[in-house]
Amino acid sequence: MPASSSSLRPALVLWLYAAAITHILAGLTLTWAGDSGLLDGYLQVLELSFWDADAVPTAGHEQQVWWLALFGATLQSYSLYMLALVHLGNRLKAPAIWGWLSAGILLWAPQDMWLSAQQQVWSHLWLDGFALLVLLPPLFWLYRHDRRNSPSVKTPSQSNPFAGGAFKRVLITGGTGFIGEALVNQLLDAGHSVSVLTRDPLDAANLFNGRARCVHSFSELSHDEAFDVVINLAGAPVAGPRWTPKRQAQLLASRVGTTEALITWLKHTKHKPTLWIQASAIGFYGVRDASESLDEHASKGDGFMAELCARWEAAAQPATEFGVRQVVLRLGVVFGPGGALTPLLMPLRLGFGGRMGDGRQIMSWVHRDDVLQVIARAFNDDTLRGIYNMVAPETVSQAAFAEQVGKVLKRPVWLHIPAAPVRALAGEMAQLFFDGQRVVPQRLTEAGYTFRYPTLDAALRDLT
Repeated sequence: MPASSSSLRPALVLWLYAAAITHILAGLTLTWAGDSGLLDGYLQVLELSFWDADAVPTAGHEQQVWWLALFGATLQSYSLYMLALVHLGNRLKAPAIWGWLSAGILLWAPQDMWLSAQQQVWSHLWLDGFALLVLLPPLFWLYRHDRRNSPSVKTPSQSNPFAGGAFKRVLITGGTGFIGEALVNQLLDAGHSVSVLTRDPLDAANLFNGRARCVHSFSELSHDEAFDVVINLAGAPVAGPRWTPKRQAQLLASRVGTTEALITWLKHTKHKPTLWIQASAIGFYGVRDASESLDEHASKGDGFMAELCARWEAAAQPATEFGVRQVVLRLGVVFGPGGALTPLLMPLRLGFGGRMGDGRQIMSWVHRDDVLQVIARAFNDDTLRGIYNMVAPETVSQAAFAEQVGKVLKRPVWLHIPAAPVRALAGEMAQLFFDGQRVVPQRLTEAGYTFRYPTLDAALRDLT
């Protein structure tokens, strides 16, 4: 799925959310502002369709206000239904929901336009035409997009790296995140059994169309049930608010706390998994000079990110004491539909792309498809164990990244974002944008893994 599609979809969904909320507010206005004089102009247009200008009875005006209030209450109700359907359509990615919304609009607008034309209420024709223009194209696009990408019409199973192997029972934390959602869907499509540990089981169950078992805590997992693979991806996004002590504690708890709880569950379960796949990040190496090439044997760096990653990995390490094969993936910036690439591309799409700071900071990145391919290989290759840098072979500077994106998107690259004011506002968190490290996938290369997207150009052309 192209990144252009992935970035357009949330924008269209947001537009539909806004349209539904606007209709709710309009309904409130119609219901409660009829006597205020605010709607006198509109009421006069309606009244003149039935009476002469000097012959509008008082009772007729009052009746119009009453009907308008009743219509406003109805509009609020149906707009709330629209809001709910947009939410479900967004979460379930079910094309039928966009189809029903489109059918509702097509059922209402032409009839309203016909009846309004009969009474020469031309303003309704303009309003209805505008509604059709701004609502139907997004709904049609979303229908086609989600239908094209629904499980029933996806590409053949050979493109799914989890298809064709032995049946696995998989427990996943962080299964609703950027990597996790794609991973769970591929596992389910390939016929594996998936249990997702999540803060919101109902939302997760909707996300996966009820195909995955979704639980809120480890207490819902019996000590007698068995899992073949545990995949630990849980962790709050590091990009966001300043890394205040409170924020740092939240980031640590979401990773280290969850992992420690997972280890506690592992100690008590009767049937140990054979494989534990542990997420980490190249932030483990801290901020390094661009000339330094970092393989898996490089030492831990300094700073909060390095400490966060080190403690995350250390929390998972006791799994090996139970004879569980562990694969740790130190992830670079993961590019894929709807991930970190979307906000990076947005200013460039709008023609405001350019250099961040001096632009010399190194970006070690990886395509999400390669992450999923390596996870799938770990399922079946017992020789994979230990720490792996999950980054593409080609690293680029931020300036080179901007230039490459500009070339692919055919957009100018001219803007310079100085580092100092952003660092002043964001604190240590700004290192995510203005610092970097040159990380190499040494062990994956030695293991014979061939990247599907080894170069930035290949990844961008797939995702844009």
